[in-house]
Amino acid sequence: MRRRRGSRSSKNSGGARSFLLALGVLFLGSGSGYLYATQVVFPSDRGNGPGLVEVPDFRGMTAPEALFTLENRGFEPGTVDSIRHPRVPAGQVVGQSPLPGQGALAGARVELTVSLGAEQRPVPDVSRLRVDRALTVLRTSGFEVDVDSIEANEPEGQVVSTLPEAGTRVTLPANIRMTVSLGPPLVELPDLVGLQEEEARAILAELGLEVGEVENRARFGFGQGDVLETFPVAGEMVPRGGAVRLVIRRRSVLPGGGAP
Repeated sequence: MRRRRGSRSSKNSGGARSFLLALGVLFLGSGSGYLYATQVVFPSDRGNGPGLVEVPDFRGMTAPEALFTLENRGFEPGTVDSIRHPRVPAGQVVGQSPLPGQGALAGARVELTVSLGAEQRPVPDVSRLRVDRALTVLRTSGFEVDVDSIEANEPEGQVVSTLPEAGTRVTLPANIRMTVSLGPPLVELPDLVGLQEEEARAILAELGLEVGEVENRARFGFGQGDVLETFPVAGEMVPRGGAVRLVIRRRSVLPGGGAP
């Protein structure tokens, strides 16, 4: 009976040792897998593992400053590219590879991207163009456009001016204010019939209108030199600078040169 109890105790002890050994192997395997995954497969960007150096942040430095810092930290300068940037001044670093804070082997190459500054372009001359054509020219040149309208002597829909003026070099992105003509301002023609020609001419000049063709029409009686008709007629709207035709009463001359 004692031998049987001893045999059972020995078997139980052997089973316990086997269990503890299997458990140790399991933990050892898990720990090795974790170390392999974190140090080899997925190393921490900010961790300085064996042989890894944290990559500095070169952004905002000038290119010479970045290259000096790069070599002092034990890295090799790689390709230096350049791009246009609307906000970063020319000569400053705007990008790098590897990224700041990543771990890289000592002596690794670091690529830099340097700003060329914002692009500048001259404002195109779109004066005398129709508004739709002018918008196409300005927008395809990289400008944003605001449109104002005013009464002007230019035909309706024609560009009068731009601000900044044509030829001015501006930094992109930029906004251009374009002024477009609504056409000449209109003036209501007053009633000039019955006025003397010189008086009618003075009124037209004050209104910004021109005297066009003058027709002399023979009429007997009083009122020589009076306006008989106008074209356009009184009450019509005439563009400022437009011409008004006058018909003037003139004394008839009888055969032989005499007056009636």
